[in-house]
Amino acid sequence: MTEFSEAERSYLSTQRLGRLATVDPKGQPQANPVGFFPQADGTILVGGYALGTTKKWRNLRSNPRVALVVDDIVSLKPWKVRGVDIRGEAELLTGPHELGPHFSEELIRIHPRKIHSWGLEETA
Repeated sequence: MTEFSEAERSYLSTQRLGRLATVDPKGQPQANPVGFFPQADGTILVGGYALGTTKKWRNLRSNPRVALVVDDIVSLKPWKVRGVDIRGEAELLTGPHELGPHFSEELIRIHPRKIHSWGLEETA
C-alpha cells in the first residue's frame, strides 16, 4: 500500500467531500460525490446513506478498482487549485462502525496503490 505524505494527510483531514470513480461490468465509468474519512492505518473509509443499494457498491462487487479525487479552489485570482488523486482497491465492509448513525452499515475501505497530489506545498 502506498503511504500519504504529511501534506496529503493534512489536506485530506480538512476536506469532507470527494468524487469516487468506479467502473461497471460493461466498462462504463461512474463518478459520484461521497463523504470520506482518512484512517490512521493509511486507508480511507467511504460511507453513505443506503450505500449497499447503490450502483457504486454493485460496481465494486465485480471490479474493486477505484479512484477518489479530493480537490478545491484556493483562489480565483490568481487561479490556484489543490488536490489529491488516490487510485487503489476497494474493500466492501458491512457491519457496525463508528462513522455515525446517519450512515448505513455498509462501508467502502480504499487501499491506496497510487497517490498524486498538486498545489499542497504552496498552501501548507
